[in-house]
Amino acid sequence: MKSARLILLVSLLFLTACGGGSGQPSSPTQASAYIQNKGSDTMVNLALAWAEHYQAGHPDVSLSVTGGGSGTGIAALVNGTVDIANASRAMTADEIKQAEANGIKPVEFVVSRDAIAVIVNSENPVRQLTLQQISDIYSGRINNWSEIGGDNRPIVRLSRETNSGTHVYFLQTVIRLDDTNNKTLFSTDTLLLPSSEGIINEVRQNPNAIGYDGLGYVPPDLMNSVIAVARDASGPYVIPSIATVNDNSYPVARDLYMYTAGEPAGAIKDYINWILSPEAQTIVADLGFVPIKP
Repeated sequence: MKSARLILLVSLLFLTACGGGSGQPSSPTQASAYIQNKGSDTMVNLALAWAEHYQAGHPDVSLSVTGGGSGTGIAALVNGTVDIANASRAMTADEIKQAEANGIKPVEFVVSRDAIAVIVNSENPVRQLTLQQISDIYSGRINNWSEIGGDNRPIVRLSRETNSGTHVYFLQTVIRLDDTNNKTLFSTDTLLLPSSEGIINEVRQNPNAIGYDGLGYVPPDLMNSVIAVARDASGPYVIPSIATVNDNSYPVARDLYMYTAGEPAGAIKDYINWILSPEAQTIVADLGFVPIKP
């Protein structure tokens, strides 16, 4: 997957004959604007699809898209080394303060929405959990599937790494139950994996595993292994989907963001405006994410 992304990125840069910084004049065979876009691994496939589609109709613009995690993208924005930062969480007050200390005023754009799917191996009979039960699993209070109606098997907890915006969101919203005074942490034996694909692959292979991922990353063969989640034991237990995110019945949904260094102008402004357009939001739905409402 990483190789495929690299090939796509190289191909995009080759096709647009990228040269120079954003807005700098270039020869007729070169792009006249170069936009660097970095951050969330949850969003990287979506960002690559947007870039490829946009460049097809705008050969004067070259787009470089890389992942690395929301924290990586935000740090690059704070340091002034990227034009657009992708993030699957909102910037913190400290990050905004650091950016402003560097003379950068971050501007936030909500560009799509996402559901966090909790997934188990296809052999696991457990198919519904409350938020409290998921919190208890990931904090180490529940350690065997038999405690929640499954087989007598140890639970293997999978998570994204700490630099991931998905990790931060899951910690606050699910493990800490959205309580700012709650200081519960991931169990120390939680396996931290560097990518969404890594979690999917481990869940597919390990009958004891539980993981979480953006809904757009869950492949068809694991859709039947997605857990229905309830806010409490009284239900209802809801499967993540575009419909259940939009009607707010699925309890683990979030906004996805792009941040620019100040109000965007020129090619960056045009690109952001296109991303918010119905044309670009169709791509959001095609990749399993949730389009923003007009």
